[in-house]
Amino acid sequence: MKPDLHPNYRPVVYQDTSSDFAFLTRSTIETTETIEWTDGETYPLAKLEISSASHPFYTGKQILVDSGGRVERFRRRYAKVGVDTERKAKDAADSDK
Repeated sequence: MKPDLHPNYRPVVYQDTSSDFAFLTRSTIETTETIEWTDGETYPLAKLEISSASHPFYTGKQILVDSGGRVERFRRRYAKVGVDTERKAKDAADSDK
């Protein structure tokens, strides 16, 4: 096997900066920071913006989109069109009789 071909696969601590959640795993990521883990050893540190501890899907704290406002805005915008369509449909039904 050629030397220096494969990246260094070693234990790394990933830390979620938004929730202070951290976990130890193995990775080939290159980092410049280190952290002392609970076992007393010092490991490379990789900071994350979001993880399973802070992601809305996993935490159940999803932001719901106000679809009611969208529906009302749609109804106001197309209210005239809907009235004209209903009137035309009624006139067409009356003329068929």
